[in-house]
Amino acid sequence: MTLPVETLGIHALAFKNIARNKKNSFLVILLITSITFLFFIGNTIIGSSDQGMKDAYIDSLTGEVVLQKISPVTMNLFGANVPVIDEFFTIPNLPAFDHIRNIALHEAGVSRVTSQVSTKAYLDVFGYRSMALICGVDSATYFDAFPGLILEEGHFLEPGEYGAMITAERAQELADTTGVYPEIGTPLLLTAGGAVGFKIREVSLRGIFRYKNPGLLMNEIIITDPQTARILASIQVASSDVQADEGALSLLDAPMEDLFGESFGLETPDPPSAALTGEGEMNPDSLAAYLGGFSREESGSLAGGDWNFIILRLYRGTEAAKVISSLNKKINPMGAAAVDWRTAAGTSATTLLLVQSFFNGGIILMSAAGIIAAVNILLISVFRRTKEIGTLRAIGAGDGYIRSLILGENLMLSLIAGALGVLAGTWFIHGANMAAFEIRNSLIASLFGGSALTLHFIPPVAAASFAVALVLGFAASIFPVETAVRIDPVVAVRRG
Repeated sequence: MTLPVETLGIHALAFKNIARNKKNSFLVILLITSITFLFFIGNTIIGSSDQGMKDAYIDSLTGEVVLQKISPVTMNLFGANVPVIDEFFTIPNLPAFDHIRNIALHEAGVSRVTSQVSTKAYLDVFGYRSMALICGVDSATYFDAFPGLILEEGHFLEPGEYGAMITAERAQELADTTGVYPEIGTPLLLTAGGAVGFKIREVSLRGIFRYKNPGLLMNEIIITDPQTARILASIQVASSDVQADEGALSLLDAPMEDLFGESFGLETPDPPSAALTGEGEMNPDSLAAYLGGFSREESGSLAGGDWNFIILRLYRGTEAAKVISSLNKKINPMGAAAVDWRTAAGTSATTLLLVQSFFNGGIILMSAAGIIAAVNILLISVFRRTKEIGTLRAIGAGDGYIRSLILGENLMLSLIAGALGVLAGTWFIHGANMAAFEIRNSLIASLFGGSALTLHFIPPVAAASFAVALVLGFAASIFPVETAVRIDPVVAVRRG
């Protein structure tokens, strides 16, 4: 007579076997708990740093979405994302700027739109010389788009104003190096070199600011008016609004010998005394006053389409991936592309994904070793229960029942281990946040978006850690289960 499987009390029997084999059960739980804990804490740290970096860049520099010209290599806001060619890479202008900007303004989910010209230059002041990342911004929209910029001294650049702003960290570095703290109005000399030669631009310091959560290399940024950045980047500003006057048009019909005459086509500045002295000579002070008298309109439109990037801020809750997909369908035919904040931030953001991949690769290797150890422990448990399993087979328990019994025991151990691993990780996060560890390394601080170590409980990471525990328990059970199924009841009873 065989006993129905339902009457064998599989769950009660599994609990009884776990309690009876305390040592083996404890070792399996400890092993899986340790791996679960390491997976949970490691990915929590990486996830927290990723979130800190994301907040830092989105609120201060990149926004959620950046529109740029399609390029053979991926670009960040200051160059190529391929370090080998970055030194020789020139950021291209965004084509069809006005049309693309209009598309962005009417895209669902977009809250703010601003523009930027980017280049690199050397800053020279008080004998201090340092490389700088130049952001030529549309000041009418830029500072409203980035609440992560905190003004320390002076004022934010205003629309139509020439000048520059430096970070408080750079100002302090300058003071430590030269002994002179830069004051508002201090002239800053910016020098850039390129294929067309050197460009030198002197601008006044208008403000000193800091980033609420400074990301990597953010302290090297200098914010300028767009025209200064265009000059340093050797961008030719074209304006369709420029009208040639009659004097300029007369050059088309003038005899060649008259073009180089002493007075052909020249008009005396109004008033002449503002620029000329003596017999028509120009001194430095009067020259500066004369050049300063040109209006912005006379020197070309500064709000034209000569921009490298359009930066978008989205309403809270809007999925950036959907906005990027929608925009790319509209602007790809124009030679432009929408990218996310990580691409626009550059290698510092993408490297974090690589670190996460390497870490989880290490966890996989550790898990493989853990599975082998767990298999050995479970096999010993199965061999010790040969008589019990043989008896169950003798009274009618089939292969399915034996598999369910052994697998159920191991999954129960995995459930307990997974819960303990996540619980221990949660306690660790709480303790680390309570301790408020100070991060002194600027690189690590930039990854966490601040100088204080702050870890966040991330539900998807907790769920993944729990799933890892179950997978480990299941994988470690496969061979012991099949070993138990192959036990011959007659031999088992005789051996017992």
